[in-house]
Amino acid sequence: MSNTWFQFKQFRIVQENSALKVGTDGVLLGAWCDISGSQRILDVGTGTGLIALMLAQRSDAMISAIEIDAEACKDAQHNFRNSSWTDRLTLYPQDFNIFQETHSLQFDLIVSNPPYFKKSLRSVKMASSVARHDVSLSFQQIISGSKRLLNEIGRLAVILPSTALDDFRETARLEGFYLCRKTNVVPRTGKPPKRVLLEFSLTPVYPVVDELVLLQGQIQYSERFIELTKDFYLDGN
Repeated sequence: MSNTWFQFKQFRIVQENSALKVGTDGVLLGAWCDISGSQRILDVGTGTGLIALMLAQRSDAMISAIEIDAEACKDAQHNFRNSSWTDRLTLYPQDFNIFQETHSLQFDLIVSNPPYFKKSLRSVKMASSVARHDVSLSFQQIISGSKRLLNEIGRLAVILPSTALDDFRETARLEGFYLCRKTNVVPRTGKPPKRVLLEFSLTPVYPVVDELVLLQGQIQYSERFIELTKDFYLDGN
């Protein structure tokens, strides 16, 4: 049985109801994305609220978080209310497609750990299926909705399986986005990348491309991973 909570340095994530629990993907995106100059941030598919809370810890921004699953919203609302940044966190329990059509807010940064595994078998549990697949939110919808909600110098940051890179990047290009940062996430030294962190902007920029190795050998976390996440994990890794 999965843990019902996960303790970070400055906040706790209760995850009793959410289909997806705290994982490395969310922590990586929350620690990696560029928050410089961001006064308004949107977290699409917040789940337990993990990424939104990480960004609240890292910034003074006003943060909006969207989640379509009612059970996950229970956890996110609890976690927001019991954090030190409750006055800067707003949860919208609704579909992103509806949100982007009905809200006039403009954001400096939009982040998402989006649905994936679009070609795999879907979970029997609908909540997990919504979270893991493009059941309710496709790459096209994330990208086009983000284009509408971002200001002219805003950025879109996501984490994806490496196998989804080409699909997402091409969809973003067709919507007028430019890749500005790309970090290939390697699970262990000598292994191929399994995840990719991407940041896009609506203005042309020369992209910065690098690599993040999580583990050196079997159990030793890399110095870069420790440095990236040191403000969040209790043991520093």
